[in-house]
Amino acid sequence: MAGTPTPSPDAEYVEFVRAASGTLTRTAYLLTGDRELASDLVQEALVRTYLAWRRVRHGEATAYARRVLVNLNIDRWRRRQAVPGELDERPDLTDGHGRVDDRDEVVRLLATLPDQQRRVIVLRYFDDLTEADTAHQLGISVGAVKSAASRGLATLRSRYTTVGGER
Repeated sequence: MAGTPTPSPDAEYVEFVRAASGTLTRTAYLLTGDRELASDLVQEALVRTYLAWRRVRHGEATAYARRVLVNLNIDRWRRRQAVPGELDERPDLTDGHGRVDDRDEVVRLLATLPDQQRRVIVLRYFDDLTEADTAHQLGISVGAVKSAASRGLATLRSRYTTVGGER
């Protein structure tokens, strides 16, 4: 339309924030398990998205902000892991109904795996190494990493379901 003014970039950004905040907050909470930390991550992601707003493609703003959010969370996790002697401050996963965190069960289930599968699972999924980095660390081929990860995860899934009942 000839008489319709084009919205300013700031107005477009405000509309984006209204539309995407709920989704970004939910994603941040699932990543962190902590509402306050999730809120902080969303705010920082929105600030960084605003700073790049002129470069963000119109239809990809939520994906861009989500990527920023995930990267901020990874950076936060890496910083926390790099502090020597700091206690592990994992979120309390109790839900108010007497169900508790499954970390102890996961440790026990990992102990049932053959050594190579356990090492691969820990390096790949707990230490977040790539397949190539895991292979290098263990002195095995990438194919051996893929195979051990696949078998180990299948075993953990079946044992977790068996031990914990229907999940």
